[in-house]
Parts: sequence; C-alpha cells; structure tokens
Amino acid sequence: MKKKETNIEPTRSELEILQVLWQHGPSTVRFVNDQLNEQKREVQYTSTLKLMQIMVEKGLLRRDESQMKHIYSAAAEENKTKGFLLERFINSLYNGSASQLMMQLIGNKKTSNKELEAIKELLNKTGKTNK
Repeated sequence: MKKKETNIEPTRSELEILQVLWQHGPSTVRFVNDQLNEQKREVQYTSTLKLMQIMVEKGLLRRDESQMKHIYSAAAEENKTKGFLLERFINSLYNGSASQLMMQLIGNKKTSNKELEAIKELLNKTGKTNK
C-alpha cells in the first residue's frame, strides 16, 4: 500500500536537521548532532536522536536499518519542502501576494546592483515563459 504524500510543516529544530541532511546527504545521528553543534547551537546527542526518531514517525525522514549504525535521509526534496514553506509563509503574511513579499524584501534590505540585475534577468525570463 502506497503511503499518501502529505506536506508536513517541520519545526525549527526539525528544519535544522533537514538542512544538515540536504547539505551532506544520508548521515548518522552522530554526524547530524556534530554538525548542529558546529553550525547552530549546543545540542545533546540524545535530543537529536529522539527528534530524528520522531521525524521518521512523522514521515520527514527515512531510516536505513540495514547496517549497525542507522543512516537517516530526508524524505522530501529540499526544493519541495522550501517551496511548501514559502507558499505557506506568503499566504499567511502577504495574503498570497508574491509581489508584496518581493517589494518588502527589496525595500527592507540593501540590495546590491548585482542582485538587482539577477532579479531583472529572472523577471525577464519568467515574463517570456508566461506569455
């Protein structure tokens, strides 16, 4: 029986774990915990283990138990998860308007000329494909 695919919104801590797995690929709990301690904040191994076990139950991670050390991997692609989270963010804060989000982003942050050119290029490409 095929499992129905659902979009589950990860918590901030779950997202930190997913980011490690997206960046480094399938990994052990020890490796993920070490990365979190280096990159983010001090986290106990047992806390990382428990959270990753919960993430397996929720369908956010897969666990390969074929070896002595279990290997965990993200159940969903990075772009798919980020797209889902971005859509929820835009819907909840900007009433679904991506243009309002873009205007606020560009207005709130010092945007370099190089970044503005890249944005213009993307808009030109998008405009051509939407015709």
